Amino acid sequence: MAKTENGRPSVDMGSIRTLNSSHLEDESSLGSDSEINGFTSERQTDRYGFIGGAQQYSEESAQDVPPEVLRQREVKWLDMLSHWDKWMIKRFNKVRLRCQKGIPPALRGRAWLYLSGGKVKREQNQGKFQELDSQPGDPKWIDVIEKDLHRQFPFHEMFVSRGGHGQQDLFRVLKAYTLYRPEEGYCQAQAPIAAVLLMHMPAEVLRFVCTQR
Repeated sequence: MAKTENGRPSVDMGSIRTLNSSHLEDESSLGSDSEINGFTSERQTDRYGFIGGAQQYSEESAQDVPPEVLRQREVKWLDMLSHWDKWMIKRFNKVRLRCQKGIPPALRGRAWLYLSGGKVKREQNQGKFQELDSQPGDPKWIDVIEKDLHRQFPFHEMFVSRGGHGQQDLFRVLKAYTLYRPEEGYCQAQAPIAAVLLMHMPAEVLRFVCTQR
């Protein structure tokens, strides 16, 4: 029988996996976030990071893409990303075909950055995110953003705790966008999109993806 704490099921967050190797490991507080919310044992995250989700790892799910096929795709994508401009100019149809087949999970954050044009944007705006991040922001947008933070995927390991690192990074990205494009400001549809992307890339990188048209 599952243990409870404060009347809520506990979760073993020791099984939490890293969603993307590029995430800021030194700022990670997934375990403590979950413990703050009362999830400390028994229940586990599914393969997408949702606590108690249905998409659990199993032999059947592992056969969706055989490991050897996944490794081959990763090698091909690493080669493309290392020579991105050449591939986009000379072999764009091949890039599109590989996107249709599926981007390897471990490389999605980097691939999305390149595909969106965020890589070029970041290179052209070195230090821009840090500049925006250091500014207080418009109070009218800050108030609305703060009210929306806890509504974004509350049962995902990144956002399970109010004030946890996931919500903090989401706040930073949304605030930065209102400063970068004050004429647009913030709307509720931005938050879930940014939250999903944060599951695959750090806030400093995501800002340049979000500002692409």
